[in-house]
Amino acid sequence: MVFIVLSASLITLAGCGYSPGHRALTGGMIGAGAGAIVGAATGMGAGTGALIGGGAGALTGAATTHNQLNLGN
Repeated sequence: MVFIVLSASLITLAGCGYSPGHRALTGGMIGAGAGAIVGAATGMGAGTGALIGGGAGALTGAATTHNQLNLGN
């Protein structure tokens, strides 16, 4: 369940920014915040969750482009 929620939030929020560096930075920050919340709620620990979420968010942000996410604009 945690993986599904984290993955959905990372994929959705990876649309921030246009350059790969900016997307990696924003994705990492958003992922770290979400990971800390999920980690604390599941007993894994906020720090561990932040590390996992931050890494996943940064990778997702860097690996995608703004054209891959259609927000209906």
